[in-house]
Amino acid sequence: MPPTYPPDSVEARAVDIHRTCYDPEIPVDIYELGLIYKIDADASGNVTVLMTLTSPGCPVAGSLPGEVEQKVQNIEGVNSARVEVVWDLAWNPSMMTEAAKLQLGFF
Repeated sequence: MPPTYPPDSVEARAVDIHRTCYDPEIPVDIYELGLIYKIDADASGNVTVLMTLTSPGCPVAGSLPGEVEQKVQNIEGVNSARVEVVWDLAWNPSMMTEAAKLQLGFF
């Protein structure tokens, strides 16, 4: 399951941004898919996002992390944004939210 953050925090606003990003092959946003592992924001507004992709050969591997980074950078109060793509813990369908599983017909 994706992480949750206090309302009105930079991290919560980043979650809202992640809900506008999609893998073009899957009609569910990257947050609900469970691709966002962690969002850290320090007191200076520097944000680091740890995320993964559905597979190393994902067609948007070259563009999606940059899109996420740019969108987080544009959040009010963010000084800098950095996205790190990680493969350890490998993504699997159990990381999706209930809503994503329902939308994709997993139930």
